[in-house]
Amino acid sequence: MSSLKITTLIGITALSLGLSACQKETTSKASTDTKKETDVEVKSLQIGFQKSSLNFLVAREQKLFEQQFPNTKIEWREFPAGPQMLEALAVGAVDFGYVGNTPPIFAQAADKNLSYAGYEVYPEKSLGLVLPNNSSIRSLSDLKGKRIALQKGSSAHEFLAKVLQKANLSWQDIQPIWLPPADARAAFNKGSVDAWAIWDPFLSAIELSGPVTTFISGSDFPTTYSYYISNPTFVNAHPGVTDKVLKSLNDADSWILNNQDLAVDLYASSTGLKKDVAKNALDRRSKPSPIRPITSVNIESQQQIADLFYKEKLIPKQIKIQDAILNSESNH
Repeated sequence: MSSLKITTLIGITALSLGLSACQKETTSKASTDTKKETDVEVKSLQIGFQKSSLNFLVAREQKLFEQQFPNTKIEWREFPAGPQMLEALAVGAVDFGYVGNTPPIFAQAADKNLSYAGYEVYPEKSLGLVLPNNSSIRSLSDLKGKRIALQKGSSAHEFLAKVLQKANLSWQDIQPIWLPPADARAAFNKGSVDAWAIWDPFLSAIELSGPVTTFISGSDFPTTYSYYISNPTFVNAHPGVTDKVLKSLNDADSWILNNQDLAVDLYASSTGLKKDVAKNALDRRSKPSPIRPITSVNIESQQQIADLFYKEKLIPKQIKIQDAILNSESNH
């Protein structure tokens, strides 16, 4: 072989090795960058929950978030209802929380920072309009002029909107009394209001304490949903966290399914509810009750509520639910 050929062969080989090393270095760097981008250390995770957030209660008791985030400080914050929790989420005091279908609509209309992370089918009998047994209300039209207690901006708000629509009444036809659950219960017991729109476990508590009648419930309307809400600033800074949160919540749902007696005990002890109240609320849950990523069905359902609320002048402006969706599955 001539010296020219040998020199050329050596040069090609060296160039090939150099390109290969460069390619490996580039691939390695890209891999490292991707890892840094998708695996940013989560120093703390702040969870907002309510007494109705059974999956969160189980996840806290069984330390399911600690299993997904072993080096993260998990902090828990309790709220009386969704609107109060979304106020905290908007200012960064909560990273993930659980709410009914209405609070995020009011929050988005008020330019609060939020994103939908996942959904759960809401038990159809876990929302109701409660009346005293001696009530003069016999038909939906009898609600006209009545004082009805409810938490403003809660799932009960949307539920009562559907009740009024079914009764061919407007919000101007009734006297809404805006009260959080504990104050509404006191007003109802004193006879200061004629009816109370409320969700579980407060609904189960008033039903079992009697004498009351659940005049109309969520079972009289199409399927509704509850939502797991996240702070978009936090989620964008920590890609992949949402999947781990939903995994923890689904692990909690599996635990509930396999340990129903223990779940009742946990629900009762965590909330201060009587055991029969906790069992009644738990019995209404779907079994299983999986938590899934947001789909086009959820977006459309929320958009219909938002459009109705704007039409009824319950929110100050029209909103587009899609704007609050980080990741959606349009094929569902």
